[in-house]
Amino acid sequence: MDQYIFKTERLGFSVWNKSDTEVATSLWSHPDVMRLLSATGTYTPEQIAERLTREIQNQALYGVQYWKLYNLETSEFIGCCGLKPYHDETDIYELGFQLLPAFWNKGYASEAARFSVNYALEVSKAQNIFSGHHPQNESSAKLLAKLGFKAFTTEFYEPTGLVHPLYSYFPVV
Repeated sequence: MDQYIFKTERLGFSVWNKSDTEVATSLWSHPDVMRLLSATGTYTPEQIAERLTREIQNQALYGVQYWKLYNLETSEFIGCCGLKPYHDETDIYELGFQLLPAFWNKGYASEAARFSVNYALEVSKAQNIFSGHHPQNESSAKLLAKLGFKAFTTEFYEPTGLVHPLYSYFPVV
């Protein structure tokens, strides 16, 4: 059983570690998740290992990562959500969330993202928070708007080979 470092009403956040290959593979090899993250629609085992290593390094170096998410009631792995330094900046973070399809449209992404934004501002003292999404992912666009993000530019995202909309956080008042 994973140790939770944070909890929200329905979610437990846990830190990725080297023994999480199976859990990472369940998320980063799922075709419905990967069609939004990779032009090939999949990560190889090597890419999954690299991604896992990167998450572990971000936690060690910056105190943030796209933390693993679990349903507190059932202990089921849901996906991940959290932060990473935006282009190696230490006071500007990128918000990201990736959930398994069984957990889409249930409010988990919103709950996790809202927690992560607050963490960035209150704990990490972020000067700004950015986020982007696959251009066909309308659900992410709606969620980011609901959270107070506003589209301001586009950015080429190499893993998909597409130009993605980029958003900046403006608190909802």
